[in-house]
Amino acid sequence: MELLGAVRPDQPLLVVALANEAEFFATDLPVLVTGVGKVNSGQSVLAALGGLEPDRRPSGLINIGTAGALRPGLQGTHVIGSVIQHDLDSKAIESLTGSNPAPPLRVGNGPILATGDRFIQRDDDRDRLAQLADFVDMEGYAVADAARILNMKISIVKHVSDDAGDAAVASWLESVARCSQELGGWLAAQSGTFPVGDVGQAV
Repeated sequence: MELLGAVRPDQPLLVVALANEAEFFATDLPVLVTGVGKVNSGQSVLAALGGLEPDRRPSGLINIGTAGALRPGLQGTHVIGSVIQHDLDSKAIESLTGSNPAPPLRVGNGPILATGDRFIQRDDDRDRLAQLADFVDMEGYAVADAARILNMKISIVKHVSDDAGDAAVASWLESVARCSQELGGWLAAQSGTFPVGDVGQAV
């Protein structure tokens, strides 16, 4: 975990998995680099902000970075509407305990993001997940859940880096710099007003 810049209550905090995803962000907003995966991202947000009084926390979280597209034709930058975990057997756990440990979370209006601790790089895995979501990443759900715990607003913004198929690793490595440039452009286009909203349980 690395916090770049100072947290202020009048600004959102950018949350990225890797520093190179933020390489071309021309902004004075603080950036929290969490590391890859659900545990790193969720714990980093809670560690960085949980000890602050609510009025000292940032005005919201913007989880911004790359994602794989689960269907043909999905390109560019997208503001996510809801997020699910794809690698936790929630239905089985709910049948045992009576409670879903990871319900879908609504963070706005827009496409569905599936989060899991696997880098999806097989066509068959991608096609299976395409029945559930539009995009896939490794951090979004955990950041949204941390925002829920802290009662903070959030936006999840993802730029398509690959097709989550057999060539995904090579594609991500080749495209991450371009994705950072595109996301930096999205940040600049907001002119200081960002579409953060409350976290709720999706229907």
